[in-house]
Amino acid sequence: MNRKSLIKYFRLIFLLLFSFMLSCGGDDDINVVIIDDEGETPISVDFDIIVSETNTFEISVNNTSTGITGLNSYWQFTENGEVVPDVAGPERHVYTMSGDYLVTLTVEAPDGDIAVSKTVIITGTDEGPALKVATNNTFSMGMAVRSDRLTGSHNAVLVREFNNLTAEFEMKMDQIYKTEGSLDFTAADAIVDYGVANNMDIHGHTLVWHNSIPGWMNNFSGTDEEFETLVKDYITTVMQRYAGKVRSWDVVNEAIEDGSNNLRNSIFRVRMGDDYIQKCYQYARDADPNAILFYNDYNVTFDSGKQSAMFAIVDDLMSNNLIDGVGAQMHIAYDFPSKAQIQSVVDGTVSRGLKMHFAELDIRVNPNNDITSLTEQRAIAQQNKAKEVAEIYNAIPDENKFALTLWGMRDSESWLPAFWGQPEWGLFYNEDFTPKKSHTGLIEGFR
Repeated sequence: MNRKSLIKYFRLIFLLLFSFMLSCGGDDDINVVIIDDEGETPISVDFDIIVSETNTFEISVNNTSTGITGLNSYWQFTENGEVVPDVAGPERHVYTMSGDYLVTLTVEAPDGDIAVSKTVIITGTDEGPALKVATNNTFSMGMAVRSDRLTGSHNAVLVREFNNLTAEFEMKMDQIYKTEGSLDFTAADAIVDYGVANNMDIHGHTLVWHNSIPGWMNNFSGTDEEFETLVKDYITTVMQRYAGKVRSWDVVNEAIEDGSNNLRNSIFRVRMGDDYIQKCYQYARDADPNAILFYNDYNVTFDSGKQSAMFAIVDDLMSNNLIDGVGAQMHIAYDFPSKAQIQSVVDGTVSRGLKMHFAELDIRVNPNNDITSLTEQRAIAQQNKAKEVAEIYNAIPDENKFALTLWGMRDSESWLPAFWGQPEWGLFYNEDFTPKKSHTGLIEGFR
């Protein structure tokens, strides 16, 4: 063996031994420098770690290595953890719990892999990483709210976790248009003002819905033309009041009849005609051209007939540039619908170039009424379903993402038990406002 080959042989042995020592927890400040035969330093492997000030579960790592152009490199954020390809610029990672973690950068060099490891100490709070941070700012994290649940612990969770709000019911027609000729914006204003003050987006829900018609409007004795004018004036007044404050609106909600998949024979259809949906969206577009307009409905993941009927409405609206997105209500269960069924509504929305809103998410754990308390097994199953939903949403192209909205904070505040007439634990926070396993599932799915 000549001298040059011998030097190369011993250099490789040194590299392998040194890399092994680093991977076992070497000095956090050490990097790896490979010296070539002429005494030059073509490869220097190192990286920086920064813990986020706003979310102490989140780190940012930056590859500061030199001489590695053209070489593949990858990260592992836990010891022997998942391999994540290194890309240009800082790489972000969110942990799900406090602890000491070994972060490793590996470069696939010609003479063998070079690995550098550093330990990062995560001292996050017991609440876990904030949902709005875990989204990596590629979409909004939403919560349904009421005007009397914006203070105290509700406020603390909202400010920490969410950047998009939806009024659970207080921006619907029967709440604002309670009496003919008089609009009451008290509760709606409180929600919008709270969102603006806390730099949150507002999703308006909803302008036209067959289940939120004021009693006086059901009994309106005027002509059909006068009825239509009432609806037009209502949409125009509400949207112009909140223009620049409310980012988006569900214009028409749940217009499809279950079973037949025809248009519901609501008072709006009876008095305004089969084209009432087109009319309402035109009124909305005219009132606030900058608002993002959605059609919102339920059961459109697993009911293929209803999904087809919904997309027929959407296609009709698209032909006149009157819609920007689809809201798929995610009132689901821990075991239903399937991942493929959820993906189907995503595919239909993305293929049309529209924004996708996973609206009204809750995950039932007691659909068969076979438990009397939230068991560990069901809590884990709920966590896994939440992770699945988050993974599906996170994989949507960024340009088609909009928001994922939770339909309530605590189980005692959920609509589910009263609606189904049996116990349910479908939400994401405990009674003391600490996160449930389902919250962890969302974080895991966003990673």
